[in-house]
Amino acid sequence: MHLSRPRLRVTFGIAALAASLALPTLADPTTDSTATSAMTPAPTPADPPAGNAISDYFAHWFDRVRQAQASQPHWMTPLVTVTPRLEQEFRTDFYIESLGNGASVTSFSNGKGLELIPTTTNEVIFNVPTYTERYDVKPASGWNDWPFILVKQRLLSANEENGNYIVTAFLSAQAPIGIKAFTNHAWVITPTIAGGKGWGDFDVQATVGVAIPTAYESTIGTSVATNVAFQYHFLKYFWPEFEVNWTWWADGLRGGKNQVFLTPGIIFGRFNLVGRVNAIVGFGYQSAVSPNLTKSPALTPTYNHAWVVTSRITF
Repeated sequence: MHLSRPRLRVTFGIAALAASLALPTLADPTTDSTATSAMTPAPTPADPPAGNAISDYFAHWFDRVRQAQASQPHWMTPLVTVTPRLEQEFRTDFYIESLGNGASVTSFSNGKGLELIPTTTNEVIFNVPTYTERYDVKPASGWNDWPFILVKQRLLSANEENGNYIVTAFLSAQAPIGIKAFTNHAWVITPTIAGGKGWGDFDVQATVGVAIPTAYESTIGTSVATNVAFQYHFLKYFWPEFEVNWTWWADGLRGGKNQVFLTPGIIFGRFNLVGRVNAIVGFGYQSAVSPNLTKSPALTPTYNHAWVVTSRITF
């Protein structure tokens, strides 16, 4: 059919108007479901609530403890030497000391307390304050300075099937909260390196630590303490040991002097009470073998001999 020129112009005009109205719609991505999904980022999963993470951490506490202890030797913690192993227990010790000036001193707790394993390579020890009683010479009783915390970072370890060794770093702090008769009036920071090696039922555990006072160094002195424990295990529950405990003062009133104690002892355990809970007890006798007694300017050795008694509940 033949269209006249005016009608042709109208037809093209209508078509052009329809195209102009449709183009913006086609160009607008908000009207296209495919374009919308391509340009809108996918939703990310929400982080778990903080409360869930905390409860999950504590729910798996003993899983971490088992993992930490399975990857290290299973020796006994010595009487005096702080073990390089990670241990979870509550511990209290008692010292009954005889001093070279005729005094007797009894210490309750002796800076021990609650030991926890929060990660597979760390231990944190929250010690309770030591209560001390001194008799016969300058009698006094009350709180001593407080070695309130010790943190362990295990560096290397292998259980008995894979090498039987361990290396651990410590850092501890002591607060001067003691009564006048016992306090040294200064905070003391003690970094320590510890290690151990076992051969069958025999093991050696050792530490070297430097006690650094933050004040009154000319009186207290910076000291280096080295402890070595030789330990044997037999008949499941018996752990006889022999320790050498040596301290040297770089300065202070005892500057240049050292003292050496020999400590034979025995520990009995681990006696299972229920589940993971075990009981441990032990005792030893500590004797000063060096140096010859000097009472001035500071009593050295700090005591002549002492009974050491320990009790622990592991869990």
